[in-house]
Amino acid sequence: MLHNRGKLMWASFLTLMTAGIGFAVRGGILAEWGYQFGFTQSELGTITGGGLVGFGIVILVASLITDQLGYKTILGIAFFLHILSVVITLAATPVYAAAGKEATFHCLYWGMFCFAVANGLCEAAINPLIANIYPEKKTHYLNILHAGWPGGLIVGGLLAKLLVGNVRWEIPIALYIVPTVWYGSIVLNEQYPKSDVAKAGISLGNMLLEFASPILLCLLILQACVGYVELGTDSWIANITESILTGQGLFLFIYASGIMFVLRFFAGPIVEKINPLGLLCASTILGTTGLLLLGSTSSAGLIWVAVTIYGLGKTFLWPTMLGVVGERFPRGGAITMGAVGAAGALSGGFLGGPGIGYEQDYHASAELQQSSMATYERYAAAEGSSFLVFPEIRGLDGRKVGVLIDDAKTLNSDHAILAKRGAVTPDIEELKGWWDKTGQPNAADDKSRVKDARNFGGQMALKLTAGVPATMFLGYLLLVLLFKSRGGYTTVEIGKSGGTE
Repeated sequence: MLHNRGKLMWASFLTLMTAGIGFAVRGGILAEWGYQFGFTQSELGTITGGGLVGFGIVILVASLITDQLGYKTILGIAFFLHILSVVITLAATPVYAAAGKEATFHCLYWGMFCFAVANGLCEAAINPLIANIYPEKKTHYLNILHAGWPGGLIVGGLLAKLLVGNVRWEIPIALYIVPTVWYGSIVLNEQYPKSDVAKAGISLGNMLLEFASPILLCLLILQACVGYVELGTDSWIANITESILTGQGLFLFIYASGIMFVLRFFAGPIVEKINPLGLLCASTILGTTGLLLLGSTSSAGLIWVAVTIYGLGKTFLWPTMLGVVGERFPRGGAITMGAVGAAGALSGGFLGGPGIGYEQDYHASAELQQSSMATYERYAAAEGSSFLVFPEIRGLDGRKVGVLIDDAKTLNSDHAILAKRGAVTPDIEELKGWWDKTGQPNAADDKSRVKDARNFGGQMALKLTAGVPATMFLGYLLLVLLFKSRGGYTTVEIGKSGGTE
């Protein structure tokens, strides 16, 4: 037994804590970015989605070289990039003052992208590492490892709740440096083992042969669905629930993350009773039910019930999928496990974040147009946005909506402060002029309509998303029946049985 595997597990756990804190804090400040910089929901979705795209691409590329370069090298590079991402993101406000909205969009996008590259490098290394140092119960320990993600979401959510709106958004963003330095100090000082495939002398070509398996390809498609549901929805869930239950969005997010954090430590006993594929089937049923209920009620009590069901549903999906691939395709090493992580992240980035943002814009704008075309024209974004093959739409301008919801308190305060300094920026002056001439005279009629439209858009997006886990259930059920026809689900070991299925 490796003498320091506990320390290596802790360092790996902290990389996911770092990722979770950064992800949750960004989710908590999306509205502030929208209000401060004038982004629509689709634009905010693209910023968060850009991070997930980078995450997926890096997992895929890094997994090809992880077994050759070693876990320590990959994690060392990730440590540097996590620090760099903070610097880039914190530049957004001065960039906005100097170059405007478009440059700020790119600053936030690439800051998120850099953060995601670091997370992708970590994901490429830590999953095969834990599978290697805990060969006796891969699925169980991978679930424990991935408790670090909701753990980070809890810490990040609390930071967002306590700090966002009370201090500048840059402060909570910067705080994820703490776990970064912690895991970095362990990585730099500890010895890491060679991977099992490196010790067995399995070539890159033989590792890639694992992808000839139809089962592995099916698992990759299912993991893309997991990424859409978990990462895509998590990008928006606090924002959507906050618009329904003012003041409770982040608490609901933290609560769902708490469910995940606790239950992932108990995956082992559950898997022993119903096997990993049975656990995945049950999870998709709960996920579908939770999302449908979230999209169908405005009752505070029922929303908490719905979040509970949704939290139970998503808890085991990602780490259990990694466990299945690690147990059934060990000869693929970091490459097969990396492909699973990449499939989820790329789907969350290309489809989940932007797609759910687009769905909100589409249904919110349609609802507002039906309610009052005049109100819609006052709050529609200047430019349209699109998603895949779907038509271009004009969503609601996040900055104008923020002023309306806030009754222009922040806008008037900022304008007064800047006016005393003689430093009112053109965008603030334009927004103030719009509010005084157009927004405020119609605010009494517009406010409820805009809020209702935003709530409708968010809930419709969640109901549509419920179709993804419903489809996943059918895929997992087919795999359960397939393995049952072959005598049941078993673990494959290098040197005893392997190859493609």
